[in-house]
Amino acid sequence: MARDETDDTLPSQDVAKEFYAKYEPKEILGRGVSSTVRRCVEKETGREYACKIMDINGDPSEIEGPAMREATLREIAILRRVAGHPYIIELHDVFESETFIFLVFELCRNGELFDYLTSVVTLSEKKTKYIMKQLFEALQHVHRLNIAHRDLKPENILLDDSLNVKLTDFGFARILNPGEKLYELVGTPGYLAPELLKSNMFEGLDGYGKEVDIWACGVIMFTLLIGCPPFWHRKQMVMLRNIMEGRYSFTSPEWDDITDAPKDLISKLLVVDPKRRLTVDEALKHEFFQVLHYQGRVFNARRMFRFGILCVQSMVRIRRLKFTPEPLSILVARRDPYRMKAVRKVIDACAFRVYAHWVKKGEGQNRAALFEHHPKIELKHLYLSNLNQNRS
Repeated sequence: MARDETDDTLPSQDVAKEFYAKYEPKEILGRGVSSTVRRCVEKETGREYACKIMDINGDPSEIEGPAMREATLREIAILRRVAGHPYIIELHDVFESETFIFLVFELCRNGELFDYLTSVVTLSEKKTKYIMKQLFEALQHVHRLNIAHRDLKPENILLDDSLNVKLTDFGFARILNPGEKLYELVGTPGYLAPELLKSNMFEGLDGYGKEVDIWACGVIMFTLLIGCPPFWHRKQMVMLRNIMEGRYSFTSPEWDDITDAPKDLISKLLVVDPKRRLTVDEALKHEFFQVLHYQGRVFNARRMFRFGILCVQSMVRIRRLKFTPEPLSILVARRDPYRMKAVRKVIDACAFRVYAHWVKKGEGQNRAALFEHHPKIELKHLYLSNLNQNRS
C-alpha cells in the first residue's frame, strides 16, 4: 500500500479492514476540515475512484462526533436515492467504522467547475449552455424526488473526463414532505436565496423550499458568463442586502457581447419572489436551451473576410521583421552612408553605373582618388538629353 510518510490522515490498517482489502489508497486529491479525499484503485478491477475519508471521532461528551455521523449517514441515504443519473456523482461504495467513514465515489479528473472557471475566467455562451443544461437536468431529477440541495455552487459541481457535469456534496440536502418548508440558514453566502435569508432573519415568514436551488443556478450562470457573481461586495452585509433586494445589473462592457437569451433566463431565475421564479422544468424549456445551433453573434461575411485579410497581413509583416532594415535618418546618412547594407548596395550600384567600375575604399588608398573618377560620356549625354526633353 502506497502511503505518504509525512501524512497522518490515513487511518491505520485495523480501522477499516474491508476497505483496505478491496482498495489501494494513493495520493491526496483534497482536504476538508474533517475529511481527506484520496485517489484509490480497486484491486480486483484496477479502476480508479475518489475516496472521501471522514474523521467522525469526536469527544463523546460533545455532540460533534454523533452529529457528524448523523449528517454523513443522511447524505449517504440521499446519494443512494438520487443515484443513477448521468450528471450526479455516483457513490460506489461505503465503509464505516467507529472513527471513520469511507465514501468511494467515481473519479472526476477535471476537478471542480470553480477551478476550471478560475483557469479560463469566463465561458462562452455555447459552453455555458452546455454546463447549465446538464446542471438543470441533474437538479430536475433531484427536485422530482422532493429533495432540496441547498448548496449549489461551482465548488460542488465536478467535471469528468469529458467535461460533463457531476453534481456532488449533498451534505446540506433535505428530503421535503408535501407542503413542508425549511428554516435553517445553510449554504454559501453569495449563493443564498432571498427567502432563505429572510426566513432566518425575520419571524413569521413561511420558510423556503426547493426554489432556493433555482436562485443559485441563476448566480452560477451569471458567474460563468462574466467571471464574477452578481451580488458580490467586499462588505458582506451589503452583499446580503443586495441579495434580498435582488439588486444586480448587466453592466457594460462585460455584457455587451452577450446576447439577450441568456440575460432573459438569468433575469427569470434571479427573481426575489420564489413563487414568480422559474421552476427547473420551465428553465429547461427556455429559448436559451431550445435553439439547436445557437450562435452569440450574427455572421457577417464581409467583416470576417476583412478580418482575415488583416490577420494575414499582420502575420506577413511579423515574419518579415527580421529582414526589415533599421530606419536611417538623414543625419546618419550624411555622416556614415555605408552604415547599412541596403543603402551601401544602392550607392555602389549607382557608382558602378556612372563610372563603369566599383568605387572602393581599400586599405592604403588615397582618399583623393575617390574624386578623380570620370563619368561615362554615354551616361552624361543620356542624362542631358532626358533633362532637355523634360524641360520642353
